[in-house]
Amino acid sequence: MLKSFLHPNLIEAGCDEAGRGCLAGPVYAAAVILPKDYKNELLDDSKQLSKKQRNHLREIVEKDALAYAVDFCTPKRIDKINILNASFEAMNKAVGKLKLKPEILLIDGNRFRTENDIPYECIIKGDGKFLSIAAASILAKTYRDEYMEKINKEFPNYSWSSNKGYPTKAHRNAIRLHGATKYHRMSFRLLPDVVQGKLF
Repeated sequence: MLKSFLHPNLIEAGCDEAGRGCLAGPVYAAAVILPKDYKNELLDDSKQLSKKQRNHLREIVEKDALAYAVDFCTPKRIDKINILNASFEAMNKAVGKLKLKPEILLIDGNRFRTENDIPYECIIKGDGKFLSIAAASILAKTYRDEYMEKINKEFPNYSWSSNKGYPTKAHRNAIRLHGATKYHRMSFRLLPDVVQGKLF
């Protein structure tokens, strides 16, 4: 059972990102503030849930949360500042959009760099420990998946509706056959055996 809070007397926002390891598409992040006594036995790390479960829980989280926000960094931004910094930036942007200001952030993972005056704690595998981080992981994942399914219509050869931009064999074969698109992260090794500049 995931915990409702870490600090009983503070307004906590759980934060998580989705899409760090992808070859294409933005990195998304979400911040969620849940009521202190919140309970939901279905809520879990988004990676442990089916697409149907995630979409169902997204509706519940958006209805029940005291505040939530989602933001992202584009592939061009990722290429400019690197994926780790882009993940931090997307999280900070999401936190900045919350209609209720948190007093502490619970960050999934072991590193973070804040761009505001809110204290934070990094929690390794936090999306499997705290409800607010799990809720953020579900929002980040579902919003990003929705976006990847949308741009898949523009570039159907890359199977983004199924692989969501991750480095699957089918995705890499499509890059080999058709080259990189405007949605690919050119700072990433899109093909392990090819020099990046030759993908255009």
